[in-house]
Amino acid sequence: MKAIIPDFDQQSTVPYYLQLYNYIKNSILDGSIQPLEKLPSLRSLSKSLRLSLTTIELAYSQLLVEGYIQSKPQSGYYVNQISTGMGSIRRSWDTGFQEGALQSSLDLFSDADHMGYYDVSCFDFIKWKKCMNKVLTEYAYLLLREGDPKGEAALRYEISKYVYQSRGVICTPEQIVIGAGTQQIMGQLCTLLTKTGLKHVALEEPGYLPVRNIFRDRDFAITYVPIGKEGVSISRLPTNIRSAVYVSPSNQFPTGYVMPIAKRYELLDWATGNNSIIIEDDYDSELRYFGKPIPSLQGLDIHQRVVYLGSFSSTLFPSIKISYMVLPPTMAEVFDEFRRDYTQTCSKTEQLTLAIYMSKGLYQTNIKKLRTLYSQKLQACLAALNRFGNGVIRPLNSSSGVNMLINVKSRKSPAKLCQEAKELGIDTLPITTLTDAPFESFVTLIFYYNQIPLKQIEGAIKNLIERWKTE
Repeated sequence: MKAIIPDFDQQSTVPYYLQLYNYIKNSILDGSIQPLEKLPSLRSLSKSLRLSLTTIELAYSQLLVEGYIQSKPQSGYYVNQISTGMGSIRRSWDTGFQEGALQSSLDLFSDADHMGYYDVSCFDFIKWKKCMNKVLTEYAYLLLREGDPKGEAALRYEISKYVYQSRGVICTPEQIVIGAGTQQIMGQLCTLLTKTGLKHVALEEPGYLPVRNIFRDRDFAITYVPIGKEGVSISRLPTNIRSAVYVSPSNQFPTGYVMPIAKRYELLDWATGNNSIIIEDDYDSELRYFGKPIPSLQGLDIHQRVVYLGSFSSTLFPSIKISYMVLPPTMAEVFDEFRRDYTQTCSKTEQLTLAIYMSKGLYQTNIKKLRTLYSQKLQACLAALNRFGNGVIRPLNSSSGVNMLINVKSRKSPAKLCQEAKELGIDTLPITTLTDAPFESFVTLIFYYNQIPLKQIEGAIKNLIERWKTE
């Protein structure tokens, strides 16, 4: 038998057990290790390679799962009979994919990404990589089991600490449910509301479109409630109808309005008096650049009426897709009754990585960095808009988040303006017209500035305004 002496790449992010697994697998496929041959025992291979017993066991376990080897009681591990012809084809495909198709795919998507701005200084992926390496090397055995439907206990513990310290949210880890993005969390919440007999919801207008689509598709009765400068109009909320109201009081999307403390208590009184639920989406509450954030509704609630929603997409990186909800204790108990009907779709590896990242204080450090960086970007945007946009563009809100509202004086449609912005690599979205708009003929857009590098903001806005001015 060919000696098992893999050439480990110590600079690779691939853990040793996977490097060993790939080495043995390829040796089996190319015939270097023959069918029915006995593999070295766990202890002997651990000693010869100077690797931990756990590392060898993980590699063998993966080979067992995929059928390359079999375990015979009281005897050891043996190679299974695998067609060498198919093995050669498979190995050729593996090599070709890695060296050809994969690189082509990466190049293709990289070219596509160049169509838009991106700022790599927004996140330190080196620190994230170190935390992920810790998961893959020290806690890899945890990845061989299904995740908890509510989310990993370690991450729920870190979230419970963080939301209390930063937002005044009072909860235990058992009240937290983690999901792969806000839309998945909202889907689970809809199921939970239905099981408690609640099928009516009040939504902010204007508001977050994906959420209203979820409620619509789940056949909820919907009331649209207008937004003022102090948030949702409480006098327009349902009365004598048990309901849920979805609000984003700390940074209303898309207006950026903040609900003052007196109105928060008024909303809590409505929920108690109407036997209703408040869904508090704390959207980008950490990214506030002027003054201190107002405490969360959940932290002010003494009657268990608030479901608190949070997400890491804006404060880490968009593709992370880790969101969570904090349920009142009574609703958490109901969720536990049907939690096993679901499997956790949020990556267990990323959940554990984030738990380590937060436990080291790196998440809090990153938020402080983002506040400084995005505040500088916001000021640069306002300066550029004042310099180049006089009579064409006026900013409407500029105190928090990763975007701002702008009024554009133009005869072009919202779709046309957004398409022209996209061609310049700038993200914008249309919203419904606001009543206090200053122009006779205008379009209101959401303008995302967070991914434009600071030094390129002035040029980007200048080019955008020139493009929008052309007929």
